[in-house]
Amino acid sequence: MRLKGKTAIVTGGGSGIGRSTAIRFAKEGAKVSVADVDFHGGEETVSLIKESGADAIFVKTDVKDSNHVRNLINTTTTTFGGLDILVNNAGIGHSEVRSVDLAEEEWDHVIDINLKGVFLGIKYAAPELIKSGGGAIINTSSLLGLKGKKYQAAYNASKAGVVLLTQNAALEYGKYNIRVNAIAPGVIDTKIIDGWKQDERRWPVISKANALGRIGTSDEVANAIFFLASDEASFITGTTLSVDGGGLTF
Repeated sequence: MRLKGKTAIVTGGGSGIGRSTAIRFAKEGAKVSVADVDFHGGEETVSLIKESGADAIFVKTDVKDSNHVRNLINTTTTTFGGLDILVNNAGIGHSEVRSVDLAEEEWDHVIDINLKGVFLGIKYAAPELIKSGGGAIINTSSLLGLKGKKYQAAYNASKAGVVLLTQNAALEYGKYNIRVNAIAPGVIDTKIIDGWKQDERRWPVISKANALGRIGTSDEVANAIFFLASDEASFITGTTLSVDGGGLTF
């Protein structure tokens, strides 16, 4: 149990990559605070963790709202006595349209959740990680944070921003023994790709557009997040780890 005695927050923990990560952390001995806007999804994740005998709480959280994020940090540290790991995973996609047709409101919403949400997580968690003597922050970027794709203006911009925000935070907080890294998943079998699956023309291409010729699972991404959170990654910070089946090279 390589996270025994550690406390972790996982945003977007009500489903997909976040749920798999929260469950993986709990199996490795961590106490987990599951954060999500989806009450039922978040509570379900907590139930799954508690069924295994591990400890977890759910905190309903809108990551673009600083009051919500402060409450998440305060509730977690009050309940578990500190904080060691933060996974800024919450994120959304948007309409697949040309930039000129993307509504400003939708642009703002995507940037607020995918990028501002990561910023707020770092902003309010860092002081608690410093109190703990250090820790790890893992941010969820995307394959589309490393390469452009048409009709994905806001998503591309938000996830690319996460990559440099990760480097910025690694430089700022390294002296406090806080490591900050990102992951860049490719096409992963989560709710965010449900629309693609319904496209009979494009899905056969999208589903194999990487070196391994298949989509990934949320558990496979959780394995990478766990590695970056663990002591095995003690000399890794400021990096973005692609978890995309070779999609970046395709």
